[in-house]
Amino acid sequence: MSAPTTSRFAPSPTGRLHLGHAFSAIQAHDRARSAGGRFLLRIEDIDGTRSRPEHVDAILADLRWLGVEWDGPVLFQSARLDVYAGALERLRGMALLYPCFCTRAEIAASLSAPHGLEAVYPGTCRHLDPADRAARIDAGVAHAWRIDMTAAAERAGPLEWTDEIAGDVVAYPERHGDVVLARKDAPASYHLAVTVDDAAQGVTHVVRGVDLFAATDVHRLLQALLGLPTPAYRHHQLLTDADGARLAKRNDSPTLERLRLRGDDGHALAALLRAGRLPSDILTTGFLAASA
Repeated sequence: MSAPTTSRFAPSPTGRLHLGHAFSAIQAHDRARSAGGRFLLRIEDIDGTRSRPEHVDAILADLRWLGVEWDGPVLFQSARLDVYAGALERLRGMALLYPCFCTRAEIAASLSAPHGLEAVYPGTCRHLDPADRAARIDAGVAHAWRIDMTAAAERAGPLEWTDEIAGDVVAYPERHGDVVLARKDAPASYHLAVTVDDAAQGVTHVVRGVDLFAATDVHRLLQALLGLPTPAYRHHQLLTDADGARLAKRNDSPTLERLRLRGDDGHALAALLRAGRLPSDILTTGFLAASA
């Protein structure tokens, strides 16, 4: 018997939710409910410098206002640090991790990429002498942990994953270079935590924005290395305003809290999003939900 369909919404409490978050949450919620499955809520709060309890409270209030109800208790990543440490130790035992002591300025100065391609970390610290690495760690030099992507990809072999919109996808995690799996200021990166948590929660369908499509190659690699199941994916389109700008925190997009507090009907807003439209005072041209 196959596992029941389980999807999730996993926001970071580093700011208020906006309409793009609402669209993604509704997509994930409806994907599970349409199959008679479970919808989970996870709070990705391991960024201790930016996560705020008041943002968590607002997230819960916003989702209830939209009529998006979740099953079971909310999972907080901050309570799972030992799990991430265990995953890192397994990868370290495979000789796939190395400490990176580079500062952001040093990394920025060393990055270059051909036009149209995303710049990747050049592997500066991958070539450090083991004794030098150990001495720096013993001296308390701040460091992240990166995966040796070439070695990891060779160990994992050819990989694929399936997107419900794009179809079967061949994974090329090498394109991302030696990504960080544990940051200097956080015990796990997004890549590691989301992969481990989706498996632990039994998530069968990951529904999220198309901006994370390419990152799925890295997640597929980690699943293979750690012996974790691979869910189906659905990367939906992103919402944009009338000028074509993505609705995002950094673009000062209208927050759900603002709409909620001004008295808007959350259930009506959810119905608009499901129908492929946004409130007329935010975007008059709408968007095509049929391709989402």
